Amino acid sequence: MAHGPRVGPCAFPGSLLHPSSALLVCLTAIVAIQFLGYVGLGMVLLLLMLRIALVFPRWWKLLRRMRWLFLTVWLILAYGTAGEALFDLAWLPTHEGVAEATLHVARLALMLGCLAWLFMALGQSGLQVALVSLLRPLSTRGIATDRLVVRLSLVMENLREEMPKGAWRRMLDGHADSVDGPTTLRVEVPAWRLTDYLVCLGALVLSIVAVYLG
Repeated sequence: MAHGPRVGPCAFPGSLLHPSSALLVCLTAIVAIQFLGYVGLGMVLLLLMLRIALVFPRWWKLLRRMRWLFLTVWLILAYGTAGEALFDLAWLPTHEGVAEATLHVARLALMLGCLAWLFMALGQSGLQVALVSLLRPLSTRGIATDRLVVRLSLVMENLREEMPKGAWRRMLDGHADSVDGPTTLRVEVPAWRLTDYLVCLGALVLSIVAVYLG
């Protein structure tokens, strides 16, 4: 990747974290959330609240986009889990199903909160730097990672930005809107600092503690 718009540390001046470090922290949190109960989820929520002014606008957009997924997951789990029906009415979901469904929806919501933090902290340029940095070991083994980075960054961009109504249908019909952009991209990857190692280690330790506490 060379000769093109410059992407790198200049895109996020003053950042405390290397972009790949921030991505690893986010991925660690997303994996840990799958095993957390309400106590652990509360810890994650408290951490997100520390940056609520930065995270909330993007988080709210993601929650709105996924509202039908939340409803579908909740209904499937609420009605598909065996147990005693609410108020002893056969057409209502079970107590166990409601508890399981609510927990899973809460996990999904906090996962979106982690993604919202990542998107707002790094932006498109930072995500590209993070992907290049993390995939660099594969390129040293002869695996072409340039196209993979571009495709992953486009996927992340589609998650980050809400597409116009009907865009997916036009894409499936082969009539996607053409977008002009750079044909090449120059990515500068800075070196990790001690802070990055400490933050990643802290995120791992905190995740283990949260899973232990449930």
